[in-house]
Amino acid sequence: MASVGEEGIVNLMSARKSLKANLEKSKTLGLSFQKAGPRLEEINQRLPGLEAAVRPIRAQRDALDAVGGHINKAVVPAAAVLKVFDAIHGLEKSLSDPQSDLSGYLKVLDNLQEALQFLSDNCGMAIEWLDDIVEYLQDNNVADKRYTCSLKKALDYLKELQNEEKGRLDGGLLEAALDRLEGEFRRLLTENSIPLPMSSSPLKDEQACISPSPLPVPVIKKLQEIIGGLIANNRLEKCKSIYVDVRSSIVRASLRALNLDYLEISVSEFNNVQNIEGYIANWSKHLEFAVKHLFEAEYKLCNDVFEKLGLDVWRGCFANIAAQAGMLAFLQFGKTVTESKKDPIKLLKLLDIFASLNRLRLDFNRLFGGAACAEIQNLTRDLIKRVIEGASEIFWELLLQVELQRQAPPPPDGSVPRLVSFITDYSNRLLGNNYKPILNQVLAIERSWKHEKFQESLLHDELLNLVRAIELNLDSWSKAYNDTILSYVFLMNNHWHLYKYLKGTKIGTLLGDQWLREHQDYTEYYSTIFLRESWGKLPSHLSREGLILFSGGRATARDLVKKRLKAFNEAFDTIYKKHSNWVLLDKDLREKTCHLIIQAIVPVYRSYMQNYGPLVEQDSSASKYAKFNAQSLEKMLNSLFMPKPVRHGSFKVRQHSNKFSNGVEEQLSPSPTPTIASA
Repeated sequence: MASVGEEGIVNLMSARKSLKANLEKSKTLGLSFQKAGPRLEEINQRLPGLEAAVRPIRAQRDALDAVGGHINKAVVPAAAVLKVFDAIHGLEKSLSDPQSDLSGYLKVLDNLQEALQFLSDNCGMAIEWLDDIVEYLQDNNVADKRYTCSLKKALDYLKELQNEEKGRLDGGLLEAALDRLEGEFRRLLTENSIPLPMSSSPLKDEQACISPSPLPVPVIKKLQEIIGGLIANNRLEKCKSIYVDVRSSIVRASLRALNLDYLEISVSEFNNVQNIEGYIANWSKHLEFAVKHLFEAEYKLCNDVFEKLGLDVWRGCFANIAAQAGMLAFLQFGKTVTESKKDPIKLLKLLDIFASLNRLRLDFNRLFGGAACAEIQNLTRDLIKRVIEGASEIFWELLLQVELQRQAPPPPDGSVPRLVSFITDYSNRLLGNNYKPILNQVLAIERSWKHEKFQESLLHDELLNLVRAIELNLDSWSKAYNDTILSYVFLMNNHWHLYKYLKGTKIGTLLGDQWLREHQDYTEYYSTIFLRESWGKLPSHLSREGLILFSGGRATARDLVKKRLKAFNEAFDTIYKKHSNWVLLDKDLREKTCHLIIQAIVPVYRSYMQNYGPLVEQDSSASKYAKFNAQSLEKMLNSLFMPKPVRHGSFKVRQHSNKFSNGVEEQLSPSPTPTIASA
């Protein structure tokens, strides 16, 4: 039993020893595996490369034989493209400032364009060749798939980039160079464009003054060189835009010195402006100045700068400059005049506008005759049509409106109605050298539109009818006075006016000498009646009856003289007070009438006072009866009929009805001389 136990212990110890030895071996093997892990990972990472390197050995022999040629075909154009691309970026350093060396800049720009053209022509082909070799590698399993996929992605990106940004193969270098060239174009224009000096009264000389080109010839040549460089890159429109922007601003600056704010006046403001005739006179001068000086110069300069590009290009630039610089504002002002309220003075305004446009007709046809100036042409034609129609309408309505004035009340002071002085002066102005040719032309055009003939005799007849209508108005107005004596003063005033102020005038010549003499005779006739029926009755109060030899005694004679002087004084005061409110406008007529009154009264009064004045002069109440002496009486009579700053009715037109108004508009008359009513 003991031996069996010992043997078991021995076996157990042996097993223990064996397990311990195996454990040590396991630890040693574990440490070996631990050290081999990184090496295995390194080997694992190197395996794909090794696999790719040995892949051709695994590929078919014919595929391996052909791959070299495919690679060469793809690499050669790709290398050429890369070489040109590197050359393009080398040109960037050569693009100097165009201001310092424009010719050199343009030369480098040409080289850049040629290089970009090469890229544009060959880049796509190189990409296609590279794409072909990648597909060959994939199809024949010559290269690793991951490698060929990476190449494929790069080529797809190049294709997208080429399609989306054609012309930007240089990375935007050409665009930046062209932008700098445009900047130089603007700088040359701006620094060499100077507004023309304005004078306070332009165009004193009616002859056309053609301004010299406002840019030096060397500058124009540089501009042309730049334009050539920009056109080659499809930047003509931007170039034209810069040119129009700069040059139109220069013209506007030139015009600002003329103070053209009135061009912006509205129709409502126009109707309330008193010195509108001055505005129209300025408009005519300023328009002529702008056309003959400013726009003429711009027309020539556009031709000089853009002449190589053809008629349409430079005329289009000129049309835009003219429109933006203020030509449209001039035409709009003319349209505003045509839309203003209608009155006879407006006829003269419209004739002034027509005359201005007519003087500039040849200039307008030459400067604005092209298709590019269609807007200016249309506005000009519309303005001329409005002017002709408006002027003709006012002229042919004059007679009717004069007749309508017949119902208006006459002046309360017996003077010349505004209408009479207006029409006589107005008719002479229309027949004068300034307006007659224009009015004839306007009426002839208006009649031609209606397929009717116009003869100058129609103008004469219409104006003669106006004066004859005035005669009828005078007869009607004279009957409207409640005081017959005042009607005589009124008729004296107006017949004398028609005689004196029409004698030697255009309308007076048409009316004839006999007509003028008739009005002179009428003046004499009504002057005689006036004197007889008014002042001529005063001497009868100074009768000498009963005073001869003082037959009734001195006291009786004194009472009789007092009575008669009192009657004379009362009659004189009554007439003088009334006649002090009456007016004889013409100085000659006034002095002549006062002289006749003095001759009729003062000698009689002087003689009477010399003979009978002593009877009352020593009386305590002498001043009550001997109120005047001959000198004071004459002085008072000489002060009669003097014009006062009264208001006269003017000849107006109602805007809302387009008819002349029958009413009167209160307007201050600065002098008795007949003048045309202002608008």
